Amino acid sequence: MDKKKIVGRKELISILDLELYDLDAKVDTGADSNALHCDDIYVDDDDVVHFKLHDEVHPSYHGKEMSMPLYRMKRVKSSNGVIQERPSIKVKVKLFEEEYNTVISLTNRADMKYPMLIGRKFLSGKFLVDVSQEYVTKQNNE
Repeated sequence: MDKKKIVGRKELISILDLELYDLDAKVDTGADSNALHCDDIYVDDDDVVHFKLHDEVHPSYHGKEMSMPLYRMKRVKSSNGVIQERPSIKVKVKLFEEEYNTVISLTNRADMKYPMLIGRKFLSGKFLVDVSQEYVTKQNNE
């Protein structure tokens, strides 16, 4: 059995395909999937998702307008109980100096403290969550 890495309730994650590095993320075992804060999200007729990574609150964002192939539209129940249709994309992320392929839904998280949410599907089989810790990935890189 492979040894699972321990993550805290908050971690730094890099989304390589979007050139977002050391992004603050909330680890949320109550969330099924990953979510990323974006603005001006729309899907064109060619199934390409367009979105903007610009947010004055989150300095990791670089203001670029991005386009990625649509992985699929997903029905997601948000933390306030509202069901939304969200576009999702496949990306490569880096956590603990290891790269993983994962799916991220795109949504406006402007009212949330963390621009990225890491959910159960990504954590399952690879990580254990220790809610008493934060930024374990950062501690391991120092």
